Amino acid sequence: MRAERLFRALGLVDPALVEEALAVRARRVEWKRWAALAACLALVLGFGWQVTGGFRGYGGMAPGGTDAGSSGGAMDGDAGADGGGDGSGGAEGGIAFLSYAGPVLPLDTLENPAELTAERTVTWDFAPGAYPDGERRQWGAEVTDAYILRNGTEEDLAVTALYPFAGSFAELALPAVTVGGEAVEPALYAGAYAGGFQSAAGPEGADTLNLAGLSSWREYKALLEDGAYREQALGEYPALDSPVTVYEFSNFEAPHGEYRAATQAVSFTIDPERTTVFTYGFNGCEWDGGFRRYSYFVPDGMRRETERKLLVVWGEDIGEYALQGYQNGGCNRGEEIDGVSCSVARRETTLGAALDLACRDSAAWYGEDWVSEEGPVTFAMYRGAAAELLSQYGPLSGTPMDRYADGRLDELIQETLHQERVLYLRFPVTVPAGGSAEVACAFWKAPSYDFGCSGSKNEGLQGYDLVTRLGSSLNFTRQSAALVNAGNVQITGQDFGFDPEGGVTSVELDLEQEHYYLEVRPVEE
Repeated sequence: MRAERLFRALGLVDPALVEEALAVRARRVEWKRWAALAACLALVLGFGWQVTGGFRGYGGMAPGGTDAGSSGGAMDGDAGADGGGDGSGGAEGGIAFLSYAGPVLPLDTLENPAELTAERTVTWDFAPGAYPDGERRQWGAEVTDAYILRNGTEEDLAVTALYPFAGSFAELALPAVTVGGEAVEPALYAGAYAGGFQSAAGPEGADTLNLAGLSSWREYKALLEDGAYREQALGEYPALDSPVTVYEFSNFEAPHGEYRAATQAVSFTIDPERTTVFTYGFNGCEWDGGFRRYSYFVPDGMRRETERKLLVVWGEDIGEYALQGYQNGGCNRGEEIDGVSCSVARRETTLGAALDLACRDSAAWYGEDWVSEEGPVTFAMYRGAAAELLSQYGPLSGTPMDRYADGRLDELIQETLHQERVLYLRFPVTVPAGGSAEVACAFWKAPSYDFGCSGSKNEGLQGYDLVTRLGSSLNFTRQSAALVNAGNVQITGQDFGFDPEGGVTSVELDLEQEHYYLEVRPVEE
């Protein structure tokens, strides 16, 4: 993705500003942390989900489009549909797709009564979807994951059902749940970021600057099988009640007519062993021992960028600081300018309150399509997930990932929207004495795929995974799988045993087999 396009994604559409910024980036390579021109760099790193594994379900870009990204994984999708890969992200004989969408996971209950048994049928419906551009094409599948729960006792069994599914806040395909044919409104719980981190320099690198999304069903198995991930998802979010000092910048002035990239920098010295600084709304940073200089493009009312600028000081306060205006984000000596000013308000609060303020601002700017008080992704969930990410992988962890070590809250909060995770629907089910209850979860399922223009022979293929018992304690007595509208796709790889041409669109599954995979190519009309 070209730097100019990255700037435009932030609303910095002025060509002069783009050229100014690119020049600055080239001059400031000696900076130890994120370069002064972070309006571009922050998008490369801050929206790394786009660079290191995203685009799931994004219409034309996904199934062989021309505006593709890179998953950050090995380009090993050339195994072909007839074997040689790791199978829709892990199945022997299948394909390791560059973008992995996660498996269809089984229902579970919190109580796990021994007398409760379950039968399961998973159906993929390949009817073409209707897209905003008016084109009808095959992409993804409507999945119905249906269960019959049976009670062999003489008393009713009241259980709390949990239905897990892979997704993200920004691409939430929320399952519709019915119990006994009646719609229910389950409670939604979100697990933490499910992936890991990898080096920006490739396999040999030691840094942890890039996200590394889950790439196989086996990685989901490692994530879920001991139950700790689910326990965290159903638990409380970190409180973040540590005291902090917040410096908020406002009432900005700058000679924008002469300097369209006018920048203000605040500099001070800290003891890194006693002080940690978090930022929100800043575009650049320079570190040199205990010296810190943070900078931002002075808001001009035109750039689509937050006007909330926060320095959050955790630990010993920063003391005296200096403010200086510059011609641009390079903050180079000799390019100081007058006429740049602001107001600075200092207050003492908690880290949780400061994060809340930043999250509300970020949600208004970047998350308005996904976060609302009505849900399904509430602000409390969004803010809690950001607190979780900060606690697990940021400076609060004691061993932060390089990606978040600088304390840049913008990056961390925005990525919370797009990072892959396992979410859970929680709802009650009563199975009558000696009887049964039917539960169904229906949702649109994104496929695994190889990016358009990736050079892979598997462009245009779609992969789907099913796991039979991962993360579930239910006593399954039977599982089956079925296809609907199978004429719209050509099966290119599988281990289910489907044969639509021979009339086999429903098959029984082996309960001892942990995982099944299906790979298809849409039939051209």
